[in-house]
Amino acid sequence: MTELRGAHVLITGAASGLGRRMALGVAKRGGGALSLWDVNRAGLDAVVEQVEALGGRAKPIVCDVSDRKAVYDAAKRVTDPVDILINNAGVVSGRSLLEIPDEQIQRNLEINVHSLFWMIKAFLPNMIERNRGHIVTIASAAGLIGVPRLTDYCASKSAAVGLDESLRVELRARAPRVRTTVVCPYYIDTGMFEGVKTRFSFLLPILKEEKAVEKILRAVERDRPRLHMPLLVHSIALLRLLPVSWFDAIARFMGISASMDEFVGRKPGRP
Repeated sequence: MTELRGAHVLITGAASGLGRRMALGVAKRGGGALSLWDVNRAGLDAVVEQVEALGGRAKPIVCDVSDRKAVYDAAKRVTDPVDILINNAGVVSGRSLLEIPDEQIQRNLEINVHSLFWMIKAFLPNMIERNRGHIVTIASAAGLIGVPRLTDYCASKSAAVGLDESLRVELRARAPRVRTTVVCPYYIDTGMFEGVKTRFSFLLPILKEEKAVEKILRAVERDRPRLHMPLLVHSIALLRLLPVSWFDAIARFMGISASMDEFVGRKPGRP
């Protein structure tokens, strides 16, 4: 079992949304130290204050995790071994494929996919050496099913799921006590997906940020290799056994294909 109490936890995308909430959750559990990474210094400073108010300790590091050199340079400033790495940083465009500028597609993939490699390569060697550690990848249910206006996001989260699975198998032979957890939630009300809709909220609810974080941290503590939220997300793998036309029809009926129709994204000023 992975122990959060006393652990050194590094979280990317920690200045807002899910990252901020996870930092507070770790602090409440008595985390030994937090390394909080983000490009938003003001947001990081605010989270550090909140962590310290809970009796925790946190060090803010401003870093663009999509920049390989910046990641490796910032990693040198983390002097204590990292016990738990939570790759949480992510972005979304929310436009149809032909409406997304090429530069934004490239930027989104650099943040959502490439950064995972740079972060893992920076901190995994020490975990392997100690045969101890935990790598958490915040992916998405969008990595399991295609959704209109999420082509770049779905592609990036599919890559995140594949990376986690391959890494898990590699580590089983090389360092069996280094664990991985991939998290595939439906939409969470962090503000990142402001405006999204769900047709059947009792089956596919817009997840509450605080409850989602509690489930994520509990999954890490229990060394769960995979966390899907809500439970219905588990059915996607079974539905793929159906003919493609049936699979697509079910996605339309469930409202998944229209979920992004009213998307507006994070509102200015929302933490």
